[in-house]
Amino acid sequence: MVISHDVSGSGPAVVLLHSSVCDRRMWDAQWQPLVDAGYRVVRCDFRGFGDSPLADGPYSDTGDVLALLDHLGIESAVFVGASYGGRIALTAAALHPEVVTALALLCPGMPGHRPSESLKRDFGAREDALLEAGDIAGAVELNVETWLGPEAGEAARESVRLWQRHAFEVQAEAKFGSDREEVDLGRITAPALVVGAAYDVPDFREIAAVLPSRVPNARHVELPWAGHLPNLERPAEITELLLSFLRERQP
Repeated sequence: MVISHDVSGSGPAVVLLHSSVCDRRMWDAQWQPLVDAGYRVVRCDFRGFGDSPLADGPYSDTGDVLALLDHLGIESAVFVGASYGGRIALTAAALHPEVVTALALLCPGMPGHRPSESLKRDFGAREDALLEAGDIAGAVELNVETWLGPEAGEAARESVRLWQRHAFEVQAEAKFGSDREEVDLGRITAPALVVGAAYDVPDFREIAAVLPSRVPNARHVELPWAGHLPNLERPAEITELLLSFLRERQP
């Protein structure tokens, strides 16, 4: 199966990978500016998100993304990943360094990271309890309040509510989860911009700060105004940050 996706533009390829509380629509504000800047832009929905159905057997989100690029005839690309999408981008770059030419990571997850006790207690256990009680609305609001920072407007909050509710409803029937590949981040050859956020939860702030010590040629910046999903909080600012990074890599 080829996962649901959009592709537009011509030029060097840029792949946009979404957070696990969103779907590919989280990149709406960045989509057209990237196309207009001269890139061939691809965005996709992981299985169980957006328009991609659940898997009917074991699968890998990283493998799905790489298979999509093969389907589109794209041999190499810049990967832009938010949160969970950042973890998938890192995994792809470590397993197939010849495919990933650069990485722009917004509050990324990291392969092998174990959630802290505070994150498991304050978020994971609360989300599990709400879902077990059938309180999807409560679980959605927990995600909105946890993952969006103070700059997020009501439109961004309503979008995350829509995307997260859909994911909860679809994934309630899931029988298979994505494989979690073991990777060596030291194999990554792509230059990387790692963006952290001052209002993010500690786990993700720490991941962003530590990645430059694990990934060669990576640099870290922290946004003093941002929560976990900065491209939904200040879309224009993040669009310019990404375009600036891309111009550095591919003038």
